[in-house]
Amino acid sequence: MIACSASLARVAQRQLNLATYHQLKQAGIPAGTISGRSRRGGPWQRLLPRVYLLQTGPPDTRQQALSAVLYAAHPAADPLSGSTAALTGGAALALLGIRDAPPEPLDVLVPAPRSPAAAGRVRPCPTSRWPATIHIRGVPSSRPVRAAADFAARTDDPDLVRSVLANVVQGGWCHPHDLHAELRAARIRGRPAVRVAAAELVAGVRSIAEGRARDTLAATDLPAPLWNARLHDPDGTFLASPDAYWPEEGVALEIDSAEYHYTRDAWQATLHRRLRLESRGVLVASTTPAILRDRPADVIAALRALLALGAARPAPPTVTARGHAQLELPLPPPYAPKARDTE
Repeated sequence: MIACSASLARVAQRQLNLATYHQLKQAGIPAGTISGRSRRGGPWQRLLPRVYLLQTGPPDTRQQALSAVLYAAHPAADPLSGSTAALTGGAALALLGIRDAPPEPLDVLVPAPRSPAAAGRVRPCPTSRWPATIHIRGVPSSRPVRAAADFAARTDDPDLVRSVLANVVQGGWCHPHDLHAELRAARIRGRPAVRVAAAELVAGVRSIAEGRARDTLAATDLPAPLWNARLHDPDGTFLASPDAYWPEEGVALEIDSAEYHYTRDAWQATLHRRLRLESRGVLVASTTPAILRDRPADVIAALRALLALGAARPAPPTVTARGHAQLELPLPPPYAPKARDTE
């Protein structure tokens, strides 16, 4: 009995107080005891078929995520190895703290041809392209670039796809070109929402507000700007990284959201950055996501006036722009859904 308790304690410690039926049996726990302890009011809880939470309190986010991996993993394998099951999609991105990534459903990759049945919020995803795996807060998971592609493959909301992919890149979890390559490997780049998001990221767009700005500008005759270019003094001193910048005219567009710019310290930093730009001769147009969405014509009119002023000057500001060029992505072949086109 002591050996049984010690074995179970090791499993619980490794797995966030979770265990599979197979592991409980290996630890010497009889089937009747497992059933009795997981009844209503008992010390254990059955979260999913063959997966038990060895505590009375509710599971936290990490335990819910790991329970999905334990459910989908091959019974004979170490579920923490990441070799037979790995969290992916929005759930993996949410564990990383990526903004707007939904923690549910719990998408779990499994090597094809295995295909466990869906259970509760768990959505097994068979794949023939098994990824390199990592541990995110103790949960075997695909790397962020693969998780982002799997999320895009299984999400219909175009704004959510744009936002989450932008936040993955903005957070430094992957390079936009690597994400573009992963989307191509997943054979989903032809989907309209995915193509738009990928094109924006390669062009330098890093938020859904910037994506809307890019759409708005694309519908006009205004020249294309650089997105999130890094502006420097001639001596190399960094000045700022405006959302959009027209280097020939020396005009910058700043999209200031209340969430990121309207605390006292953030507002002071925003004004200081703007002063640095204006002191070097950069003409700055400021807007908010709401104005851009509801009154785009006003933003375009302001930009048109500033671009005309900038073009009329004898010379542009002495500012060096180091940033993203406007890259065009090659047109994909006609998209034809297949049985495993989201692998």
